[in-house]
Amino acid sequence: MVTGYGAVTPLGHCVSETWTAMLAGRSGIDTVDTIDVTGLGVRIGGQVRGFTPSRYMPTMVSRRTDPYAQYALAAALEAREHAGLVVDDGLAPRVAVIIGSGYGPVGSIYRAANTLRDKGPRGIGPFTQVTTAMDSAACEISMRLGTQGPSRAQSTACASGADAVGAGMRMISHGEADIVLAGGADACVTTVDLASSGNAGALSRRNDDPTAACRPFDTHRDGFVMSEGAAVVVLEAAEVADRRGATVLAELAGYGASSDAHHWTAPHPGGRGACLAVEAALRDAGITGADVDYVNAHGTGTMLNDATETAVLRKVLGDRVTRIPVSSTKSMTGHMIGAAGVVELVASIQVLRTGDVPPTINCDEPIDPDINFVPHRAQHHERLRIALSNSFGFGGHNAALVVRAV
Repeated sequence: MVTGYGAVTPLGHCVSETWTAMLAGRSGIDTVDTIDVTGLGVRIGGQVRGFTPSRYMPTMVSRRTDPYAQYALAAALEAREHAGLVVDDGLAPRVAVIIGSGYGPVGSIYRAANTLRDKGPRGIGPFTQVTTAMDSAACEISMRLGTQGPSRAQSTACASGADAVGAGMRMISHGEADIVLAGGADACVTTVDLASSGNAGALSRRNDDPTAACRPFDTHRDGFVMSEGAAVVVLEAAEVADRRGATVLAELAGYGASSDAHHWTAPHPGGRGACLAVEAALRDAGITGADVDYVNAHGTGTMLNDATETAVLRKVLGDRVTRIPVSSTKSMTGHMIGAAGVVELVASIQVLRTGDVPPTINCDEPIDPDINFVPHRAQHHERLRIALSNSFGFGGHNAALVVRAV
């Protein structure tokens, strides 16, 4: 069961702010201004603006942590508060933390390399080795909340966050933990990452029109937009949530994962791996494609992903896909990499709770006119009970989550 969630995104510093912006169709994408973008072919991204670490952590913690870990800790604190979770001595050994990230603390790694070059070995701090590790976000959350169950990192590119949630679900079902704080985080709007992904031809180059840059399922899409952020959900065994008197937001009903075994950046042209992941998630939930009421699509705005995902949805959901809303919230947030799948899971839960479906902005000419991509403006739908959230990543990583209204 999902009993709490938190988020830090280009749209806001909490779930409420992010959700309000999504329903309003507001874009969080703009010209990047926190790094030097001189000479870069791509100069736009989804930044977390106005974030103040001191609101969430002591200076000694923020000084040692990369922004990706700061965002993750802030999201975890919101999720903990939302769930009314008190980690006392009796509960602590049964509470786990899993944080997914595609890139990890890359900004800190780059800065450490520059410091070594400019100042030599004595300029490197004693905690650099551990705070530039992929597990640093999970460790900071565990230490802050006092959890004593397993804490670990999950890295499967753009599927990292969704896989972390799936791993948390499995951990509870296998009896390894009663409660798991599962999430994803990334802060990779950096010169290196914009240069690399830009040179790979994966990023939109609409530098002069940032808010129109991310165009999932639109005929004139030209790439995804690199963004940053974090989201964390509190997962609990049903009996534990009941014993705590926690408010259950939704049931995490199914999880599936797979690999394309095809190419580093391009999806399998037939959507082989993506189909396997979605089918596994539906099977795990005990449902079929005919039962799905909403899809939060991976929907990156790249030529290959959107065409492949559309074909996958038609294959797995059949005619059902033309009768339900399918939207991509990345059109507003950009692609938050490891955080994306968890932010989109939170959005999916909000859809089930409210009936309000966030739009796919910039979808002027849908690549499949028979599918309701919820273009431009939010829609309200009654009786939405089951949502599917897709996450497909570089390296052929695929993950799908199914949530059910309660």
